[in-house]
Amino acid sequence: MITDSVEVWHGVVAADEGLYDAFWAVLDDDERRQASKFKNALLHKRYVEVHGRLRQLLAGIVKQAPDKIIINKTKQGKPFLADYPELAFNLSHSGELLLVAVAWHCRVGVDIEICKSRVNLPGLVKKCFSEVEMNYWNQLPDDEKNQAFYRFWTRKEAFVKATGHGIVLGLDQCVINPENPVEFLSVPMQCGKASIWSIQDIELGEGLSGAIVADKKLDEITLKHL
Repeated sequence: MITDSVEVWHGVVAADEGLYDAFWAVLDDDERRQASKFKNALLHKRYVEVHGRLRQLLAGIVKQAPDKIIINKTKQGKPFLADYPELAFNLSHSGELLLVAVAWHCRVGVDIEICKSRVNLPGLVKKCFSEVEMNYWNQLPDDEKNQAFYRFWTRKEAFVKATGHGIVLGLDQCVINPENPVEFLSVPMQCGKASIWSIQDIELGEGLSGAIVADKKLDEITLKHL
């Protein structure tokens, strides 16, 4: 992997019983404890596969065995590689769909969502959008509002994941320029200047919304199948 590139991997989580043991074998104790908290069998299998595949992907990049990789977490809970802290990664999954971003020497976040219809969209927009974003969204034709909501949502989610702080930052405080959605108008003070952050939508097909955010230029993104 070229150190100034950004790779985005996407795939489908099969939750295949035949692959379960291999994925379980590479997880560490903390991941196994987290997996065991899922009482729903499908969600349990998906968690095991998602984190097993993440380890396999990272192992290929740093040339280590998947079960030997040490994944620690920041105080805010964001995972990082103990032996390769300069390698940033982030994962997102929605249903059976998986998205992983990997990049060197930056902070990176990614999000994927299935664009389901929601009856409470106006309420979510009021809660999670800034005034300028809300005004833009309210003026859209009704048949464009659902997709536009998810576009804003995935960009905001990718940002708060990149920072490591999560949604406690306040999604309405992460203000995207509606007229130029690759940039932020403003971000919370602890995240630095808005100008250092870049946004890129990830085209994954009809009915899906994906986005990646990093504190570097996103000029070279390679989309790969996981």
